[in-house]
Amino acid sequence: MCESIARLKSAYIRPLRVEICKPIRFHKYCTNYNGTLRKSNQVRGGDPYQLPAIVLADVCYRLYGVVEEASAAPGGSNHLHALQEMFQRRVEKGQSFRPVCLGWSEFLPSYVGPFRPETQVEKNINLVVPSMLHMVFDRPVGGKVAPIFRQNVEIREGALDYAV
Repeated sequence: MCESIARLKSAYIRPLRVEICKPIRFHKYCTNYNGTLRKSNQVRGGDPYQLPAIVLADVCYRLYGVVEEASAAPGGSNHLHALQEMFQRRVEKGQSFRPVCLGWSEFLPSYVGPFRPETQVEKNINLVVPSMLHMVFDRPVGGKVAPIFRQNVEIREGALDYAV
């Protein structure tokens, strides 16, 4: 989500913490996939693959992260500060590089912006997520697809802290 708002080739925003600010609501969802990863008989027949999923609905999060270096700064510029400033400026103005989404592009948030004082953490949420996608690529910037999943991820008092 952060990369949708601001990005640089030499720096990235590493997530640290997610605070859940609304009760968790699950929704069954199914979509048709027409890409090249379908079985050969589906491709030949022009048939889509039906992809069922259970997704979160009506979410409200507070996200925290830290700007880190991915490679040397071009021309010796302070790229870490530049990314932080670009991110903060765009959040304040409601701008983004591309539409911000919650995983799949079908799930767009209704609000992306500065923390609102009336939004509070749901401290009564304590659960374990059996399996969670942690990273899609092998490197934060310019990596190859190599998904990394974390098992038994704990949410304590409405907050999920990312492992380093």
